[in-house]
Amino acid sequence: MLFGKKPHLVGLDIGSRIIKVGELAESKKGYRLKSFGTIDISAGLIEEGVIKDPETVADSIRELFKTHNIKEQNVAISIGGYSVIVKKISVQTMTEQELQDTIQFEAEQYIPFDISDVNLDFQILGEADNPDQMNVLLVAAKTDMIEDYINLVQLSGLNPCIIDVDAFALQNIYELNYDVEDENVALIDIGAGKTSLNILQGGASLFMRDVALGCSQINEKISSLVDCSFEEAEQLKLGEGTGKISLEDKTEIISSVTADWCDEIRRALDYFYSTDSETQIKRIILSGGGAHIETFRNLLATETSTEVEMINPMANIDLDNKNTDSAFLDQIAPQAAICLGLALRRIDDK
Repeated sequence: MLFGKKPHLVGLDIGSRIIKVGELAESKKGYRLKSFGTIDISAGLIEEGVIKDPETVADSIRELFKTHNIKEQNVAISIGGYSVIVKKISVQTMTEQELQDTIQFEAEQYIPFDISDVNLDFQILGEADNPDQMNVLLVAAKTDMIEDYINLVQLSGLNPCIIDVDAFALQNIYELNYDVEDENVALIDIGAGKTSLNILQGGASLFMRDVALGCSQINEKISSLVDCSFEEAEQLKLGEGTGKISLEDKTEIISSVTADWCDEIRRALDYFYSTDSETQIKRIILSGGGAHIETFRNLLATETSTEVEMINPMANIDLDNKNTDSAFLDQIAPQAAICLGLALRRIDDK
């Protein structure tokens, strides 16, 4: 693969309903937003991370780059869901090279897939409680999923330089914009079809989990109730169009779905506390489309007894750009988090 001279990458967040692209310029003063844009894709093109129609999705990616006049072809993308496993493990203390040689053996007991069907990566975190062991962050992703996303990006005429994990990209943008020192925080991204949870302690990831819950559930219930298309349901959810669904029915659907989200998040947090009772989460920071739902934010704060807020992924990014619409950026900000976290990556990153 041929890389350009520029070390920066364009962040490309390929969601199941919205594709986001973002480009940042770095200087001594920090980061400046060069461009950011989104394009909607039809329901069913990507389902649970599986690309059903790569040609159509690639057309949308090309259109997105053309619309926003993005010339850079080197991109960073991310994946998540059940095909990706992120787990903190403890192994015998050894050098990074020694672990590289033995990681496949070490990982076998933790990966619920055939070890020959996954790509493995790791990061040494430091000493474990046992002085003869060290903690390692293990990442495993199904090879066929990685290949599908690489093929999609190449079909779009782009160079996939880095394949990240959704939760790591979210962590990157959080660390750029927030004071992470000694803070225990849960980063939760609620997308169209997937919710990602990443619990951090002072910038170190302690626990990750992805669940198949998201905003599309609201659309599905609206569509079922009023017998309309998925796209029409999306418009009704956003308050566009009248007469097809009452405010009471829509409120009930949103309350029901977000209550399920809260139940699932609370179960994940309870599991985490059962394994690490000394770490208390001080606040929850939400991203993704679900972060906009006030009913959800309030219910989650009540059920977890924790401060809940929406992420601001652009707090420390210069937005003084004639090509950006400030009102659009304010509205889309929670959904831009993963994309901008990817745009922070560089070609020579591990």
